[in-house]
Amino acid sequence: MFDRKCVKSVGRLERIRMLQEALNNAEVVVIGAGAGLSISAGFLYTGERFDKYFYDFSQTYHFKDMYSGGFYPYKTLEEHWAYWSRYIYINRYMNAPKPVYHELYQLVKAKEYFVLTTNVDHCFQRAGFDKQRLFYTQGDYGLFQCSVPCHQNTYDNEEVVRKMIEAQGYVLMENGEPVVPEGVTLRMEILKDLVPCCPICQKPMAMNLRADSTFVEDAGWHRGAERYQNFLNQHSEDKVLFLELGVGYNTPGIIKFNFWHMVHEWKNAVYICLNAKEDDVPEEIQERSICLAVDIGEVLKQL
Repeated sequence: MFDRKCVKSVGRLERIRMLQEALNNAEVVVIGAGAGLSISAGFLYTGERFDKYFYDFSQTYHFKDMYSGGFYPYKTLEEHWAYWSRYIYINRYMNAPKPVYHELYQLVKAKEYFVLTTNVDHCFQRAGFDKQRLFYTQGDYGLFQCSVPCHQNTYDNEEVVRKMIEAQGYVLMENGEPVVPEGVTLRMEILKDLVPCCPICQKPMAMNLRADSTFVEDAGWHRGAERYQNFLNQHSEDKVLFLELGVGYNTPGIIKFNFWHMVHEWKNAVYICLNAKEDDVPEEIQERSICLAVDIGEVLKQL
């Protein structure tokens, strides 16, 4: 598929040239996106962003990153949702610090494309990707579900999350940035009447994130799964580029292993993997694969 004996024998610049050639030649692009893509876009869960929005929680409970704080056993639901409303707001309703998703969209918007992602931060839609060409397998920060769950519906949470943010003392600017007015000390809890409860059984609501068997696969989830499968069925004979971005080995069966299998089975398919840490690929598809250990955003900018 590529004009080389072994892609591992060529340098980074040559691999990027080959990637560009593969993208130009592709009739169809299937994007598989993991956490590394959002990290490249600046959605970091540690460091400056964590210190800016969770300094009070960090000082009180001594965790050092957003992820750890999400699992902390807070004593009250008011405090639990104070933490989670900040978490949701900055990672779902604010723009990513870097335009990585927008640059990716510019590369594929003229192609037949579909996106399969384990990310839950809505960055694809905010960048302009058609929501009918997206399948979020692991949920969405923008949705609540019953924690039991007593039924299989999900609920948009933007309005109540904004109220929770404001109840802690934040003021939301026109650009969406939450700021703390001078002289105001943030509260680490929300008002009791803002705690979300299931409209059916009145039990506490939870995030629609796949963590265990209680994850709700609602009607929208099933429509996305069906559209993705139909897209694959429709294009199995075409020149398909499987573009894997920032996918690790936490849940490799969702994207990585399936991409490998389809590239092996589909005679016109090629596989590109961009990740902070270069991955090997099975020997059977090495001649139709390019892997690069790079900052994804930097490569997209070059393309």
